[in-house]
Amino acid sequence: MIREPLEALHSIFGFEGFRGPQEQVIGDVMAARDVALVMPTGAGKSLCYQIPAICRPGCGIVVSPLIALMADQVRALTLAGVKAAALNSQSEDAGETMRAFRAGELDLLYVAPERAAMPGFRDLVQQARVSLVAIDEAHCVSQWGHDFRPDYRRLKALADLLPGVPRLALTATADAMTRADLCEQLGISPERLVVAGFDRPNIQYRAEAKNRPSEQLAAFVRAQGDVPGIVYCQTRNGAEQAAATLKAAGVKSWVYHAGLSPEERQSGQKAFQRAEAGTMCATVAFGMGIDKPDIRFVVHMGLPKSIEAYYQETGRAGRDGGPSVAMLFWGPQDVTLARQRIVDGEADEARKSHELAQLKKLSGWAETLGCRRVPLLTHFGEEDPKPCGNCDNCLEAPLTVDVTEAARKLLSAVYRTGQMFGLQHVAKVLRGEPDDKVARFGHDKLSVFGIGKELVEAQWLRLGRTLEASHGLERDADHGPGRMGGVKLGPEARAILKGEVTVAVRESDWKPKPRSRGKGAAPVELPGEDAGLFELLRAWRRRQAEAEDVPAFVVLHDSALRSIAARRPETRAELRAVPGIGEAKMERFGDAILEVVRTA
Repeated sequence: MIREPLEALHSIFGFEGFRGPQEQVIGDVMAARDVALVMPTGAGKSLCYQIPAICRPGCGIVVSPLIALMADQVRALTLAGVKAAALNSQSEDAGETMRAFRAGELDLLYVAPERAAMPGFRDLVQQARVSLVAIDEAHCVSQWGHDFRPDYRRLKALADLLPGVPRLALTATADAMTRADLCEQLGISPERLVVAGFDRPNIQYRAEAKNRPSEQLAAFVRAQGDVPGIVYCQTRNGAEQAAATLKAAGVKSWVYHAGLSPEERQSGQKAFQRAEAGTMCATVAFGMGIDKPDIRFVVHMGLPKSIEAYYQETGRAGRDGGPSVAMLFWGPQDVTLARQRIVDGEADEARKSHELAQLKKLSGWAETLGCRRVPLLTHFGEEDPKPCGNCDNCLEAPLTVDVTEAARKLLSAVYRTGQMFGLQHVAKVLRGEPDDKVARFGHDKLSVFGIGKELVEAQWLRLGRTLEASHGLERDADHGPGRMGGVKLGPEARAILKGEVTVAVRESDWKPKPRSRGKGAAPVELPGEDAGLFELLRAWRRRQAEAEDVPAFVVLHDSALRSIAARRPETRAELRAVPGIGEAKMERFGDAILEVVRTA
């Protein structure tokens, strides 16, 4: 048996020397000291538990939520001469694996967290010699992590059954709050935390506003050439559509989402895993443990859940260290939908506030005019990172428009209207549009009424998002029943109002896009928050159509949904004025539609 880590590194894995903190971490585990390790994807985390498990007496237990990754690693280790096996829901030889574990015939045993939490497995680990307990994707133990899994909370009890056996927690994605919670939940002293950095300099970060998403996606993927890539979509239907778009553009594509059968998912993943070119179009159910080092690009067709999720998902590109691209296509409707999902979710208020803060950070990242890598690294606690020179904004500084004067008008209007209304209402006041709501609150009598007619509504909403990202405005933290979801002045508002700080926006995002009104015109593009409400209404219609077992247009036409999104009716009388809604549909759907509008 090999007892020296460096010998194992040479003879089994074929590397000349350790990288970064690998030698330190492996040395600590060899000496039976616990470690919590945060290390970027592709930097060699797996070796930090594989080598000690090989070199220490007994079998190393590796808890991982990723069945696909378990299978890949067991195959790779077996080919390298390491005795490894896995226990999970897909294990066909579980009995033989448990026998070999008890008999001391294994170096590594991979197990799913659900299995590790079972009483039977706890009995099993006490019947064999265990060299270490490694907990991979350890951020899953924290309620503040982006992928919390309750079964991870039971892993400390498993490790506590093995006194003197070192425990090693590993993750690529954990901010300061998650790291502290991770150590507490797994019983690892914060002094045993090793943070190896978060920078992935080989990944070029880019973001682009959605205009014609299908065309943008096809053009981007074609420009990458014949290389492997992943396209993440927010829905199963989105993944199907993305794959169809790329196939029509001549790009080999596969689909992966929870709506496919296990056989279909496994077949697609296996084909992608083995392909030298082609694109996997998937929901985030795919790829968490994909062991494919040559992925050259990752595309997001909308905002992910959080900066942590974005960092982890983009981190699947370029694990071999080669140049790679992370592209985000996004729009304001993504923010609206994400905010609504959080507010309507079942999490407690502390969790909702945390997720809303995460969403604000991510939308601010998408809006930034500066280096994209700097806010990513700052989020994870790195001090004073320098511009990277390898993101879209660093490579080509965006053209900007100075909108400081308009920003001061918007802040004044937010203040004058009481700091309790949404941006769309404030925009109507600035543009001098006296609708019922404006008149009801007397806002048509304010000094700010009509002082912003030079800008269209979409520009005011765009400016509002910019001010939110730069802390000139803040969303009302109280999103409970009866609240208006309004905005209020943020900590930077005073400096902007006094002219001490300038405000700029990207020129390409500021100029309103003309709408075609000729024959064959493209579908009407709704501005800002209207587009988000339109998508919420479409989602409601989809559910209603499925319940009624009828086509969606039978419930309501798109034109009616667009009109509702633009008018935002508050009463049945106002809703009745929308073209396409008769009495029968009013009686059947009226209250449900008003509820969607009210909560948007």
